[in-house]
Amino acid sequence: MHDYQQHFIQFTLDRHALRFGEFTLKSGRTSPYFFNAGLFNTGDDLRQLGQFYAAAIEAANIEYDVIFGPAYKGIPLVAATSIALSDYHKNVPYAFNRKEAKTYGDGGNIVGAELKGKKVLIIDDVITAGTAIRETVDLLNDIGAHFCGVVIALDRQERGQGKTSAIQEIEQQHNVPIVNIISFENLIQFLQENDNTSEIKHMQQYQKQYGVV
Repeated sequence: MHDYQQHFIQFTLDRHALRFGEFTLKSGRTSPYFFNAGLFNTGDDLRQLGQFYAAAIEAANIEYDVIFGPAYKGIPLVAATSIALSDYHKNVPYAFNRKEAKTYGDGGNIVGAELKGKKVLIIDDVITAGTAIRETVDLLNDIGAHFCGVVIALDRQERGQGKTSAIQEIEQQHNVPIVNIISFENLIQFLQENDNTSEIKHMQQYQKQYGVV
């Protein structure tokens, strides 16, 4: 595990964005942990988030031209990531979409850098069912952009209705990487290194039941 991944896990714990206990998910499953990116809600939180996303992008060595944040959660994330990438001497353009197309002025529903003909890397918080990402990919295809991958904060490595996760389905369908800052495996490793045996037991039981093959 990279240093930035360990620091990110501690960051999520300090902000109470990552919690352990008993949580009912949208899927109806009872999970022993819960991640809420909405609790990163200060200027310093956003600054650090951008740094973690930038570190994950650099570690993945992905080829891209523009980064894109789907409305609404992806908008502050993509701006913060673009700023943080400048620490790597990269002046990366970014863009995001409006939920509803603007009918006056310059019009359209895309704000920011030109996307047509560009390799576009999507920045988002999580992928659960994959619906939002698929909608974003359709949007990019419609304007002639080239979808080249996604970067998310956490990969739960948890299957959907079938034997694979939504992340695996998107990777296989589009032949692109989906990069995470941390994964379920990273969480387990962190807990082991911090001798948190009670949480490890619950996590592993849950993953045995719902984890991807």
